[in-house]
Amino acid sequence: MTPEVQQRIDNLVKQHKVLVFMKGNKLMPQCGFSNNVVQMLNSLGVPYETVDVLEDFEIRQGIKEYSNWPTIPQLYVDGQFVGGSDIAIELYQNGELQQMVEVALAT
Repeated sequence: MTPEVQQRIDNLVKQHKVLVFMKGNKLMPQCGFSNNVVQMLNSLGVPYETVDVLEDFEIRQGIKEYSNWPTIPQLYVDGQFVGGSDIAIELYQNGELQQMVEVALAT
């Protein structure tokens, strides 16, 4: 990953309290795993942003190095990598995701 791509990702992660790097966007997810994360965040009723990795190959590859996580989607809350779809589902089901997001949005 180039320093420029790392800086772009850094800026995106710091700019948004809740951010999902995904295939597609929140209005039109392009894979089931991305859709799962969107549906969970929608059900929490919290503001969040998405980055469509299908539109930017450098981000698509760079985000995997940035987080040291091989798959998309990737969820970030308050500048911290939370995980992919499976981890987000687990956190959602046990109530931790809602708590994490509420704390992030309150700061």
